[in-house]
Amino acid sequence: MDDHAEVLQSLADPTRLRLLNVLMQAGEICGCELVQALRLPQYGVSRHLQKLVGAGLVQARRQGKWIYYRITGSLKLYQRALLRAVAQLGTERKDFGEDLERASRRLKLRRAGVCCVGLAAPGGRRPRTPKRGRPGPDRKLT
Repeated sequence: MDDHAEVLQSLADPTRLRLLNVLMQAGEICGCELVQALRLPQYGVSRHLQKLVGAGLVQARRQGKWIYYRITGSLKLYQRALLRAVAQLGTERKDFGEDLERASRRLKLRRAGVCCVGLAAPGGRRPRTPKRGRPGPDRKLT
């Protein structure tokens, strides 16, 4: 596919616009932090991020078990112009502001600037998983 067409096609999805908006404001952010900010399933967020990485708009780096994403530093002039246009959508889209608010709350949970929570439950706590053989909140003893 033509590189220009791939970049434009990557912008043709509301979820990817939301991801770009958070990435432009937050700088570098972990994938699990993006999941919580957008309130979408992890697999969907990862799939959309890979599309943005493939288009050259986003870079990914692994640190331990986390993958951090950020806007590519060496964007072409037309790519920068497109991202400025995406940023201006924030005045028209309520979801952009809501995503940024959730991202801001999530980023405050970092320790030494590093994501350490993983996929957190509401309130910033990691969901508890029952031990094998013991009933969880949804299971009964048989």
